Amino acid sequence: MAVDTLGLAGLSLVGDGVAAGGAKAFRAVSPATGAELETEFFSSSADQIELAATLAEAAFPAYAAISGKERAAFLRRIADELNSVGPALVDRAHLETGLPLARLNGELGRTMGQLKLFADVLDEGSWANLRIDEAMPERKPLPRADLRSMLRPIGPVAVFGASNFPLAFSVAGGDTASALAAGNPVIVKAHPAHPGTSEIAGRAIRKAVLESGLPVGVFSLLFDSGIEVGVALVKHPVVKAVAFTGSAAGGQALMKLAADRPEPIPCYAEMGSTNPLFILAGAMRERGIALAQGLQGSFTLGSGQFCTKPGIVFVPEAESGEFLQTLKTGVGALGSAGMLTHGIAAKYGKAIRERVAKGKAELIAGNPGAAETETAAGAPAVFGIGLGEFLEHPELGEEVFGPTTLLVHYGAEGSLVEAAKGMHGHLTATIHGTDDDLMKAGALIRVLETKVGRILFNGFPTGVEVSHAMVHGGPYPATSDGRSTSVGTQAIFRFVRPICYQDFVDAALPDELKRGNPLGVMRLVNGSLTREAQG
Repeated sequence: MAVDTLGLAGLSLVGDGVAAGGAKAFRAVSPATGAELETEFFSSSADQIELAATLAEAAFPAYAAISGKERAAFLRRIADELNSVGPALVDRAHLETGLPLARLNGELGRTMGQLKLFADVLDEGSWANLRIDEAMPERKPLPRADLRSMLRPIGPVAVFGASNFPLAFSVAGGDTASALAAGNPVIVKAHPAHPGTSEIAGRAIRKAVLESGLPVGVFSLLFDSGIEVGVALVKHPVVKAVAFTGSAAGGQALMKLAADRPEPIPCYAEMGSTNPLFILAGAMRERGIALAQGLQGSFTLGSGQFCTKPGIVFVPEAESGEFLQTLKTGVGALGSAGMLTHGIAAKYGKAIRERVAKGKAELIAGNPGAAETETAAGAPAVFGIGLGEFLEHPELGEEVFGPTTLLVHYGAEGSLVEAAKGMHGHLTATIHGTDDDLMKAGALIRVLETKVGRILFNGFPTGVEVSHAMVHGGPYPATSDGRSTSVGTQAIFRFVRPICYQDFVDAALPDELKRGNPLGVMRLVNGSLTREAQG
């Protein structure tokens, strides 16, 4: 078996070893040079997919049955293993994505941090929505049985690695962390743009599985240069849920596959967003220059390859002169910046050139799209259009993945409410204003509550905190299910379902529901929250 200097084998991780060969061969390509990187990777074969599914099915009962504290220890062990391979992981990610080392080290910290955060949630234990309605044998006209319910894992989960976050939304990212925290085995389909990064992370997880004494099927990593492996995973009857971060086309295709199965399963797809930003008159008067500088930093951050990038900005026509001039000057001074893959860069350049050619929106600042070169790069561009014209061309509101944004000039602030009503679902919406502006923006806020998962005031949406309260989701087409989040501890609820136990003897109940409350967790007993044991 060929292994390169980083210890990469280029083969899928299934069970307690590496796969014996594979199907089609492929290599990662450096976005900075266009050169193929060392190590040949192999797409998983049908037999390897079947073995991963079989092992996951076999592992599920035992893994689902272990205590929350045992799963917490497992998640912390994964974080420790990632830390131990951190330098190699970050170096390979830098080669495969072109992302700066500082950004990748921060992303590694985030990846380890969210694993530890889910471990804390498991240690505390109340996340499982524990509910107890004690028996009422004397109730008239009918007695009530003893009813106890909690959230339980659903089964093996297929996770798709994302292109723009090779660590935090990939093999060991938030989808994997939340699915494992819930008690489900995970089968990851690595993103083809960073297979070496994926293998290093996958080996760290697999080592944690083995050292924790867990069934080998708790985790598998499959490679694919195309879509065949992903399609087979979603269609496999063993898989009970799908988690995906990527393009609208990819997410919608997976949604259809999941829905068309003999047993339909949930597909949690995060498919991007344009993230409207509203600048109200008071804010423009007070800090137009600062707003322009903040906007420039936000929509060009990471070459605009963040799903929370503000892609539409509503700007008051009055008193916006300094704002516009500052933005023109700042963006005009920027050159092309590296992008994740040559394919992403080419698609971005084409979208910008088409927008210029169609002439519906005016190019205010930037270049009309960088030419395709050996380097995967894109130049920033700012477009402008009046609100009336924008409403006549809603296609301008679709996401362009890269460093561009569209300014929509409006007159009366009341028109913003109607503009927001016409929008589809997004991940975020932002309002910039004074306190007085915000107090008058109630109608706009009420509309935005139906359109997005997170509303910001006087900030910028790029950057998503991993916390208990965070919501990184939104109505379709931002995600496939606007009731969910893919970031924060609430992400665990995607991979569980409620189970009710009626008239069970205490010994047969999960510890979380036993009468003596041996775990000391918060429970809803007869409608009241308490940690007290029952009599």
